[in-house]
Amino acid sequence: MTELHDRFGREFHYLRLSITDACNFKCQYCLPDGYRPDGKPRFMTLDEIRRVITAFAQVGTRKIRITGGEPTMRKDFSQVIELAANTPGVNTVATTTNGYRLAANAQRWFDLGLSQINVSLDSMDEGLFRQITGDGRQQLVLDGIEAALDAGYRRVKINVVLLKDLNAQQLPQFLDYIRRRPVDIRFIELMETGLGQDYFQKHHVSGQVIKQQLLAQGWREDPRGPDDGPAQNFIHPDYAGRIGLIMPYAKDFCATCNRLRVSSIGKLHLCLFTECGIELRDLLGHDDHQPQLIARLHEQLRLKGATHQLHQGLTGVTQHLASIGG
Repeated sequence: MTELHDRFGREFHYLRLSITDACNFKCQYCLPDGYRPDGKPRFMTLDEIRRVITAFAQVGTRKIRITGGEPTMRKDFSQVIELAANTPGVNTVATTTNGYRLAANAQRWFDLGLSQINVSLDSMDEGLFRQITGDGRQQLVLDGIEAALDAGYRRVKINVVLLKDLNAQQLPQFLDYIRRRPVDIRFIELMETGLGQDYFQKHHVSGQVIKQQLLAQGWREDPRGPDDGPAQNFIHPDYAGRIGLIMPYAKDFCATCNRLRVSSIGKLHLCLFTECGIELRDLLGHDDHQPQLIARLHEQLRLKGATHQLHQGLTGVTQHLASIGG
């Protein structure tokens, strides 16, 4: 079956699949007032998730990242892992989590087929972590990272949203953490969303600041693999871990786009910051609809734009990153 591609020659092997927009942290840059559902949530059922994953796998998706909100808040999170891992064609199952359940479940999830974990950890300082996330369980998150390393995941990553006047000066602490740990630390530039314009203007700082510091200290770029995300990765012979930079405002950031998103309510998003989402749920009720679902994916990919329009301040309908899965 024909793999997914767009009119710019980009191929899409990577699906970011949100299974909930609920989260139990109150991160300043995402949900500063906490999760507030708009009516009764209508998140996809396990059967609907299975049909989405099956359809994407049939058109070339090799990597599934289970996202949220906080995806581990779903009671059937383990079943979603198992389902994705047992789908023919999918060879990588990953998740992004705030880590609050990781210490207790890292081994079990690994045994079910989860192979990569990204953990949000916006500061190595306990007080600043609490200030940014609205949660005081930093040690539990750190314990979860150690549990993931012990369990044998082939890649453990730490996500750090880069914030001017907060954590942007903490590169030395993060470097010290990965000197002997095979962990990727990824600094993610703050992105403007519909609800975060003032926060963006106050705290945005370019990842180029970190990049220049790394290059000055002898770090060099590590080439990106075909199924990797958008990070520019850097390695150093004296460190067991890597540093990654995700810089959505950088020139040609979208040129290597290889990922699509499906929201927790069953909408396809061709870009995090453009359109209101394409309805898939009308085709997720029965296995007999799979051919129409696949046809819709191909049809919509022909409409994908060349780039986002963040430089023009156009954030699309993304009110906060938890609403689509980041």
